[in-house]
Amino acid sequence: MTNLHLLEIEFEQNGQKQVITPVLLQDEHEAILVDCGYPGFTGLIQKAAMEAGISLDALTRLIVTHHDMDHIGSLAALKRAYPHLEIIAHELDAPYITGAKKSLRLQQAESTLDDVPEEAKPHAEQFIRFLKTIEPGPVDRTVSHGERLPWCGGIEIVHTPGHMPGHISLYLPASKSLIAADAVVIEGGKLDIANPQYTLDLDEAVRSVRRLLDYDIEQIVCYHGGRFEGDGKQALRQLLHAYTS
Repeated sequence: MTNLHLLEIEFEQNGQKQVITPVLLQDEHEAILVDCGYPGFTGLIQKAAMEAGISLDALTRLIVTHHDMDHIGSLAALKRAYPHLEIIAHELDAPYITGAKKSLRLQQAESTLDDVPEEAKPHAEQFIRFLKTIEPGPVDRTVSHGERLPWCGGIEIVHTPGHMPGHISLYLPASKSLIAADAVVIEGGKLDIANPQYTLDLDEAVRSVRRLLDYDIEQIVCYHGGRFEGDGKQALRQLLHAYTS
């Protein structure tokens, strides 16, 4: 039997309360963390895991859905603390996670700096400095669309580019659950595209939402928003209609 634990992590950033929802998958042999928060979040993840009855000492693998700072921030620290962890990411995102290529988010921030209003420039420059502090980490295994990992009842890789080219979601056929990461978010009780203004390819992101309709989904978990309450497939259709009509 596979358990799916939502690790709801509350924190304050720039004076505002925020919540992210990494996921922990567990069966009798594996404990798999999906995404790992900002830098310095190891303790928060440990606390949330303990509340779910799991010690991080039991972790076997870490699946990274993409290389944004709130998804890989604590990757290097976790790998140091738990060197046996197998780090898994999409083949297109791996070079950015390892530092072989410059972060696409950093490239985006630097390329748009000249267009930022003068009053907002200090914040934009601070954001660039922060992105430069994100520590790269190793990727032990790369995956591609349609690949099925054998653990926790089977984990199917769903390539959902748009937010970033190597973004993946995870489909768990045994429970008909979708771990959407940032393919979609929950805003005001509805599904939406994550940060459309910062999505690297909005058209591709919309096509990824359409791809999700190919799966028999009964539960959607978003990194920003947690578990979606309601008919997930109908919500995906409504989201598509909003962006294509």
